[in-house]
Amino acid sequence: MNYEQRDPYGIYKNKAVFTSGPSTVHGPGPQVMGANTLIGNNVYNSKAESIGDIKEIMLDMRSGHVSYAVLSFGGFLGMGEKLFAVPWAALKLDTENKRFTLDVDRAKLEAAPGFDKNHWPDMADSAWEQGIHSYYGTRYNGDNRPN
Repeated sequence: MNYEQRDPYGIYKNKAVFTSGPSTVHGPGPQVMGANTLIGNNVYNSKAESIGDIKEIMLDMRSGHVSYAVLSFGGFLGMGEKLFAVPWAALKLDTENKRFTLDVDRAKLEAAPGFDKNHWPDMADSAWEQGIHSYYGTRYNGDNRPN
């Protein structure tokens, strides 16, 4: 399900407002989007292979920035599912296909540091954060904000 289908407030329904001048389109997106509408979005790699979906979006309460998207990959009906914290900077919103892209092949994702729903890592631990950013090729500057 994509963000347009999960839009209870009509955020992404571009409404034309007619005034005495030319019509304008109001509303956020895709530059500013509701986190709840992004949860559940599909994630594909650069080879157009489905590699999972967004289960959660993690906010750094110290900086006020989005830190990670929790990506679910593998398993069947929730059994054997593996979760991955992917730095937000590693994801790109594909507005044409209404999904995210992550430049990683399946083998690299399968080998990525992951966790299960009952054993979450300490995402505020700086060593863990540095390792995740290094794995996905994003820069980390120590205050949980990519450079």
